[in-house]
Amino acid sequence: MTKSVFTDAYASLLQKLVAVRKRERVTQVELSNRLGKPQSFVSTIERGVRRLDLLEFYAIARALGVDPVATFADLVAGLPEKVDV
Repeated sequence: MTKSVFTDAYASLLQKLVAVRKRERVTQVELSNRLGKPQSFVSTIERGVRRLDLLEFYAIARALGVDPVATFADLVAGLPEKVDV
């Protein structure tokens, strides 16, 4: 059995990031336009096909109009103390 590249903790992070996007009433197309990327960029991140890095997280949070530090702190608060990488 092969181990998934994306852990349960990472899936949780993605779910919360999508929830923030939806809470801000921003579509994938709007977000991709704000980032200057194709819609598929946002889609592949949200579906877990492409792994999100820290700078991309920062850019996405800014594009959504939310504070990146507060948003990350909120996401981290829901993670277990020990996270597999």
